[in-house]
Amino acid sequence: MSESRPPESRLSETLPESRALAYAARDGAPASLSYRRAGRPGAPVVLLIHGVGMAGEAWAPQIEALAERYDLIALDMPGHGGSSLPPEDARLSDYADPIIALMDALAIPAAVLIGHSMGALVALETALSHPARVRGVAALNAVFCRSGAQRDAVLARAESLAQEGPTASHEAAIGRWFGTPVPEPLEASAARVAALLAAGDPVGYARTYALFARSDAAHRDRLPALTVPALFMTGDGDPNSTPAMSQAMAALAPRGQAEVLAGARHMMNLTAPAAVNARLLAFLDEVTPAFDTKAFRQALGSFLTGVTVVTTRDGAGEMRGFTANSFSSVSLDPPLILICLARTASSFPVFSAAQGFAVSVLAADQKDVSALFASKSPDKFAGAPWHLGPAGNPVIADASAWFDCTRHEVVEAGDHVILIGHVRGFGATPAAPLGYCRGAYVDFALGQQALATRDEPARVGAILESDGAVLLVEDGKGGLDLPTGACLEPAGNPRSLRGALARLGIEGELSFLFAVFETPAAVKDAPPTVSIYYRGGFAGTPRAAAGARLVPLEAIDFARLPDEATRAMLARYVRERREDTFGIYVGDAERGRVHALAGAVPPTTA
Repeated sequence: MSESRPPESRLSETLPESRALAYAARDGAPASLSYRRAGRPGAPVVLLIHGVGMAGEAWAPQIEALAERYDLIALDMPGHGGSSLPPEDARLSDYADPIIALMDALAIPAAVLIGHSMGALVALETALSHPARVRGVAALNAVFCRSGAQRDAVLARAESLAQEGPTASHEAAIGRWFGTPVPEPLEASAARVAALLAAGDPVGYARTYALFARSDAAHRDRLPALTVPALFMTGDGDPNSTPAMSQAMAALAPRGQAEVLAGARHMMNLTAPAAVNARLLAFLDEVTPAFDTKAFRQALGSFLTGVTVVTTRDGAGEMRGFTANSFSSVSLDPPLILICLARTASSFPVFSAAQGFAVSVLAADQKDVSALFASKSPDKFAGAPWHLGPAGNPVIADASAWFDCTRHEVVEAGDHVILIGHVRGFGATPAAPLGYCRGAYVDFALGQQALATRDEPARVGAILESDGAVLLVEDGKGGLDLPTGACLEPAGNPRSLRGALARLGIEGELSFLFAVFETPAAVKDAPPTVSIYYRGGFAGTPRAAAGARLVPLEAIDFARLPDEATRAMLARYVRERREDTFGIYVGDAERGRVHALAGAVPPTTA
């Protein structure tokens, strides 16, 4: 492969208008990040991060090639384009944190990051510091552990830039990136790059280049913890981001792969766009498959629902029923409800032909009924009390609510059918409904009681586990404690639980409530402290330097924990983890009750 002039020489004329995001810099000062967004809304998100002296528009060939299949965001890194300056003592985190702020503002849970040169360092920093937010990384022309001569040369350029200004540095960069003299096929690309360099902020350029010069080994010890797929790609004609560097990074990253493009130099995304784009598309296909049905189902499981039993009688009068959470209201006038039924369900022939059905919304104490109707028991109705509703369908006794319907319409919907029923009778009781979320039953009444005691809980903590070990934090006095904060959110608040976890280098994945209790105040007549603890896991590598310790469950030194309430709570966690049956403790620091949370049989749509 040899480099040639890209098909378009006017790189930015067809790009969308830039937008700006306001965020708080490391020192709390107001800052802004400029970005352009193009491509297919709703598609997997790909973030493009340019190198030193460039701007988001340098990705024009990639935007043109990828926009049909992906939602693309090309940003101007701090100190470049329309973005505000980084701090004088710039760190890689000053470039990575605004990316997370942008994703938060745009409600992007996770994205693939593609970075070039300095942008590759920023992409890797983001992935290593915020692993839950990154689906994959492509590091183009990245630098890594320069040789002594290479390091001396780049540091000399940084010093020259600080003393003499950017003009000479820009001219030297064009020579390094394109050759001296610039080959005729590359003249248009070189002229565009020169224009971007000349238009840049000299202060932003100098601060970023100084950071780039000293950050080549920043990820040497952290790359083995990079959990996402990673592509390290460079050209065999790049003397500063060499093939050996990409190969070394790929060898350290558990899911890394290296690719060297023959005949390509440093600015290969502009001078060899066809080859670069083809490889990026192949990588994106690996990282973002067409559709992950399993992940889709898991995502749907995050929606908190009730649990129902759907029943009917066939033409011979035989009663049939199944457990489901795919139930919804449709209309008040006429009164309509719906359920969804899988075509593969054994009860599909009966319900799709039935002239009516009933839906019973189970109460919190009816987990056994849910399990019964989710089973293959030959006589489910013998194990649960029931009565006939006004439309002639069986209704489960003592349910939180029930609706008896005649058939209104059957709608074809992919691998399911939607049964719409006309409500002919209904009833409701004061009983709290049974809930279901992420594979476990949820007691709504318990959650309301536990959380209603304080508007702003004074202590929020978490029991976070990874591979049989729990995360504890050294208190500096020889003791250990669970990570806690004065509130749950946001991560930017150092007093919050999220903020405490961020200091430890991880992102907590909080699954369910584990304990809610009060501790009497030390001061007379002061209100008690309310503590709320969650259980779950985490993403990232805990920082030992910040006091984080991963302690195997069987090796916890309970004597080092701060108080009896924490010791009892963690001992209960170890016991329930071993039995795989969790509950929620509600009470005070000395007395309370563990409420059962999870059952063994999930609701189905069949």
